[in-house]
Amino acid sequence: MANSLMLPLSLVLMFLFHGCIAQLELPQRQFWQNLQEQQQHRLRAKTQCRIERLNAREPNRKYDCEAGSYEIWDSNSEEFECAGIEFVRYVIQPKGLFLPHYTNSPQLFYATEGSGIHGVVFPGCAETFESGSSFSSEGSESKYHRDRHQKLRRFRKGDVLAMPQALTYWIYNDRDTPITLVALVDVGNDNNQLDLQFRKFFLAGNPQSSESQGEYRQSRKSREHGSQGGRGREEEQEKGNIFAGFDQDLLAEAFDVDTQTISKLQSREDDRGVIVRAEKLRLVLPEFEEERGGEHGSGRYNGLEETFCTAKIRENIDHPARADVYNPRGGRLSTVNSHSLPILSYLRLSAQKGVLYKNAIMTPHWSANSHSAMYVTRGSARIQVVGYGRRVFDENVNQGQLLVVPQNFVVIKKASNEGFEWITFKTNDNAISNQLAGRLSAIRAMPIDVLTNAYGISREDARDLKYKREEAILFSPGSRSREYDA
Repeated sequence: MANSLMLPLSLVLMFLFHGCIAQLELPQRQFWQNLQEQQQHRLRAKTQCRIERLNAREPNRKYDCEAGSYEIWDSNSEEFECAGIEFVRYVIQPKGLFLPHYTNSPQLFYATEGSGIHGVVFPGCAETFESGSSFSSEGSESKYHRDRHQKLRRFRKGDVLAMPQALTYWIYNDRDTPITLVALVDVGNDNNQLDLQFRKFFLAGNPQSSESQGEYRQSRKSREHGSQGGRGREEEQEKGNIFAGFDQDLLAEAFDVDTQTISKLQSREDDRGVIVRAEKLRLVLPEFEEERGGEHGSGRYNGLEETFCTAKIRENIDHPARADVYNPRGGRLSTVNSHSLPILSYLRLSAQKGVLYKNAIMTPHWSANSHSAMYVTRGSARIQVVGYGRRVFDENVNQGQLLVVPQNFVVIKKASNEGFEWITFKTNDNAISNQLAGRLSAIRAMPIDVLTNAYGISREDARDLKYKREEAILFSPGSRSREYDA
């Protein structure tokens, strides 16, 4: 009888044991499932990537404002459509305020010149800063008000700023020199569920006034498609700030203010553009220092160290000591990704700052899991890009130009006599690069016999292919440098 009871009891215990194990494994399975989904975020509806020819491009539209300007690259180009990106350059003059707004797509900014203050509004987070106080009179009573607001952050030249979509932000230049920012806009990101067009939603100002003041130069391709075709046509969307479309009485009731104040809020007659002069703006910040965490942060899933309201959104990658790759005869590379700046795991973007010394070379390489947008910050270089065994780009690129390189296309860079510096934005928070030459290359990793038979060369030549370059990624000028330049 006892034996007959033991069998059902053991089955019950086995069932409960496996049920408990399944419950314990569920969070782990969910973790890896979420991680896999993040890595596969680009498996969305893709545009056609039939790249016949790449071009180093300059902005083709410029909009002037009261205290600055912004320029936009032609997003109708094949490489932009393939990568699902847009690119903008902003110049903010001293005392210039880039008005509060939010966008439909995540962005990565890079400060090429100047420094300033930026504010980001994280919804539902506490007001932890106090910038001043004032008195106001209500009838016979006077009240003392202290201005409380969310955290202010200072940025400087060389900083990468990560900006999630739909968060309101603004920028102010409190210094004596202009600020220049370039920005990658990832309209193809899964976080953008509208369309493949960059859309800005301003909370202040009159965006359409930028068009009447600015110089507009339409690209040949845009003209060929007609006024209704293509992506990225901001003139179709910037028709006033978001308050301008509401009824004044309804807004006055919502804010509990008079309609004259609401009229100012709607800014229908404002002709200053989206970067305005703010002479009386006084902002108080604590002493400038590196944000906590720095380059030694604890990685993507840091749990307690970083919350949504205190998320670090800035990382400087200009300083030589910050370099991840360094060759005293070749140059240096600095990368910011989701390991050094965890918020990038949400934006699914990363960036790399590169410096090549005089006549130095960067190994032929390709990006395994991202598109790349390379903006030249100083100097010039000869760049070749090859896709499908065919050269699609072979030109000198200069300061201020932008080159978009699709995923898996192979790139080689050779600096000019003046050297070469650039910032590359990548459409993956952990972009992976594969090399063709040097100590870390695919050629170096293969057996000599494989190379001998694959290329029909001698073992000596195969050995030279593998071992002639002992440098990793950035190469000093080689023995053929003069012959190459001739």
